[in-house]
Amino acid sequence: MPNSNFVDHVIIFTRSGNGGAGSSHLYRDKLTRKGGPDGGDGGRGGHIILQGNKQLWTLLHLRYQKHIFAENGGNGSLSRSTGANGKDIIIEVPLGTVARNRETNEILFEITKHGEQKILRKGGRGGLGNFHFKSATNQTPRYSQPGEEGSEGWNILELKILADVGLVGFPNAGKSTLLSAITAAKPKIANYAFTTLVPNLGIVKYRDFKSFVIADIPGIIEGASEGKGLGHRFLRHIERNSILLFMIPADSNDIKAEYKILLNELKKYNNELLDKNRILAITKSDMLDNELMHEIKKDLPNIPSIFISSITKLGLTELKDLLWKTLNEKTF
Repeated sequence: MPNSNFVDHVIIFTRSGNGGAGSSHLYRDKLTRKGGPDGGDGGRGGHIILQGNKQLWTLLHLRYQKHIFAENGGNGSLSRSTGANGKDIIIEVPLGTVARNRETNEILFEITKHGEQKILRKGGRGGLGNFHFKSATNQTPRYSQPGEEGSEGWNILELKILADVGLVGFPNAGKSTLLSAITAAKPKIANYAFTTLVPNLGIVKYRDFKSFVIADIPGIIEGASEGKGLGHRFLRHIERNSILLFMIPADSNDIKAEYKILLNELKKYNNELLDKNRILAITKSDMLDNELMHEIKKDLPNIPSIFISSITKLGLTELKDLLWKTLNEKTF
């Protein structure tokens, strides 16, 4: 989104440093006119490194920093002195960042822990000095190795939000309202489609000072996996959630049919999403009486379900209990 601080996809050009050249120096001093080889090795070129930072939640800081270059290694010198290594460039990224090769779209690695470092581009090795080439038959080699060149190219960095629970539903299903009701998050809430244009995270405080993280994902529509609506721009954020909480309002014409549509979009995007634990929350249930709830229950999908209302707080405590219990089952 052009005016949003939430950036979850950037393309950057990086170049690692070249290795320094080895030295071809021959030892000389006032007492030695024809000394042996004492050329030192070149230094390593600087790496381009990604480092996880739990304080970051967006790639915004890289949006306008498209070109990132590391230093070259220093050349070797006399007295077998090794050249200085080029300074590494460390790029801090949010947890959940995936690095890809832009040309092949191949996943190179993922950053999931605070302080975790992965090399995006290795610096070139320094060349060997002539000291290494001394032999019985060649006691004064006058040659050395040049340093290896670094690498350069375009990379894609994309963010997949790390959250315990992901909210899945059509626009206006009550996802943002639930998030504001059970966490301290303050997402934008309004009665029109696509109120939520970026994922919102909130921390649910549970009993005995426990907590878990819940993510409000922008609404899915039929055809989202094919690029309709907001497309699959945010579907990838669901991939890292332990639980998928499907949210369908009580005034839906057909709850089971809506659930199947949502499930089908996830399946078409990534079939592995169907292996995650699923819970169904029937939202806006303050408009139902016990008799209507009983009738609706008869035709619900065969997954754990609960009736809730974020306005009246109906079922919210029970929902948190169910989420916590599911998160801490032995299968996780």
